[in-house]
Amino acid sequence: MTDPISDMLARIRNAHMALLPTVEMPHSRIKTDIAHILKKEGYISEVTVEGKGVTPLMLKPKYSSKKGTIDGLRRISTPGLRRYVSATEIPRVRGGLGVAIVSTSQGVMSGQDARKKNVGGELVCYVW
Repeated sequence: MTDPISDMLARIRNAHMALLPTVEMPHSRIKTDIAHILKKEGYISEVTVEGKGVTPLMLKPKYSSKKGTIDGLRRISTPGLRRYVSATEIPRVRGGLGVAIVSTSQGVMSGQDARKKNVGGELVCYVW
């Protein structure tokens, strides 16, 4: 697998479309950080890591009236084309209704937090 973050986003998208109660994927630190941002922003309800080492990362998506809270996920920076932005260039997703996830020197954070801390970095994905 050349892009584990795209795999994570595809698993979340597919689980939302199928209304699955949980999503399981291989664990990594960046995936856990992205999952915690999604939980903080209200897109998923629970994040758990079972065991130690390369263990499954379990996510419980949120649903409202038989529809997922995530309308769309889009990977921006890919292994073949990295996209870096400064703090002033971080885009607002869907006019502020979505979240841009940015990998900065201070860790993975939402675009709004990166703007507040005045740090730029790699634009990982958009969630709306």
